[in-house]
Amino acid sequence: MIKILIMLMLTFAIEIVKAQDWANIKKYEEANSKVQPPANNENRVVYMGDSITDFWIGNDSIFFAGKPYLDRGISGQTTGQMLVRFREDVINLKPSVVVILGGINDIAQNNGPSKLEDIFGNIISMAELARANHLKVVLSSVLPAIHFPWKPAIDPAPQVKALNEMLKNYTRQNHMIYLDYFTAMADEKGGMQTGLSKDGIHPNLYGYKIMEPLAEQAINDALKKN
Repeated sequence: MIKILIMLMLTFAIEIVKAQDWANIKKYEEANSKVQPPANNENRVVYMGDSITDFWIGNDSIFFAGKPYLDRGISGQTTGQMLVRFREDVINLKPSVVVILGGINDIAQNNGPSKLEDIFGNIISMAELARANHLKVVLSSVLPAIHFPWKPAIDPAPQVKALNEMLKNYTRQNHMIYLDYFTAMADEKGGMQTGLSKDGIHPNLYGYKIMEPLAEQAINDALKKN
């Protein structure tokens, strides 16, 4: 009984800490403090996102090795949380380019129901903050998904398609780069192609290998923009 009470107290304490740092700004606080100003001619890139970005470096560390790339993904995050920590985890690191990938956890209702317009608005707010601080912006499509293992009642496919169209149109109208992972990774049903993911949401190494050249091309295109 005492052990159960201790476990409950620890769980409650952890939840209080999470509530106090809803956006998990402290996750990268120490790592950010060690980031030096960019070297001359360094085109630093910050990858900003959720678990798909967070797990990238663990699945393919070679992609990041020796490059001025910083992974600032946090598993489970919604775009609202990403927006709150955008200054600490992107702007203050003084990158040349930010690659923003988010939205799937909003669609999964990780922090409760979200209107598509609000998800889009959070992503656009990050893009506008980046531009105001003279960063080049790459807006990524949401990856293909037709089910959530942790939220089986939700059908994400229609919202993924609609959000991607909103992002694509916005980049066209505002002279930004749209990074289209979806087309390269989707099957005929709008889900992840077989072999690119174990759960239909998170890429495996083969999935990331498709994403990597697309990301690098988008970064190069962004750097060429005035």
